[in-house]
Amino acid sequence: MMKALFDVPAPAKLNLFLHITGRRSDGYHLLQSAFMLIDWCDTLHFELRSDGRITREDLTTALPPEDLIVRAAQALKNSSACLSGVHIGIEKRIPAQAGMGGGSSDAASTLLALNRLWGLNYSLEQLSQIGLKLGADVPFFLAGHNAWVEGVGEKITPIELPKGRFLVVKPDAGLETKQIFSDPLLKRDSGTAIISGFAADIFSYGRNDLQSVAQRLCPGVTQALNWLELQGLSPRMTGSGSAVFAHMLNEIDLAHAPGEFQIRACNSLAIHPLAGWAVSDSLSVESF
Repeated sequence: MMKALFDVPAPAKLNLFLHITGRRSDGYHLLQSAFMLIDWCDTLHFELRSDGRITREDLTTALPPEDLIVRAAQALKNSSACLSGVHIGIEKRIPAQAGMGGGSSDAASTLLALNRLWGLNYSLEQLSQIGLKLGADVPFFLAGHNAWVEGVGEKITPIELPKGRFLVVKPDAGLETKQIFSDPLLKRDSGTAIISGFAADIFSYGRNDLQSVAQRLCPGVTQALNWLELQGLSPRMTGSGSAVFAHMLNEIDLAHAPGEFQIRACNSLAIHPLAGWAVSDSLSVESF
């Protein structure tokens, strides 16, 4: 059994569009979206413990005691009756409450890394069953490919997307997913999208149905959108947090960018850096 895994990446994602098509009787919203991995990453370090304990050390931003990283490690340990433990160091760079999937990505990378560190040999499908209980986006990050996502986030169709470069802006304030989805003015009746329609206009397709609610709740979202528009770009919000983004054809001079924003130029990723760390029973990728 290996003793440590260092510098394990956990990449963020962008929702190229996000439509809400309905709501289930249990209150969960039905959505359609295209998820694209980007190279804005957290970095995790795992060291084997022989005493069975799970501990975590925050190397940058302080996280809550029972965050998704610890919960993912504990869930995997409980499912496997593994006697080993782990000490996890986390370099947090993806902003919280941004809609970029940072917590879910951390959980997915934790499951993949501990599956190796503890020698469990779980399949991707087994890890995804555990991951879905932690968060709807975790199976996407486990799957390892950009994806067309439907349902409550559990229906994932791998897709191959063209390379892209994006300017991502996170206002100082964040947004809680629950706050947006519980808003009575949220649009919940978008028509059903089809992959072929998205394929014809990948970086400009559709909209984010959560954006108008987010702008009302968080003025920083509007400020970030306006700043990107001043750069000659066509921005939109990603996910259910406060970060916004725009596809770039040319580089933008960030020398005089507003100091209250976290701004980063990001490249898309064709596949997750940990793709192949767990064996999948089947994989079919749709290419555009």
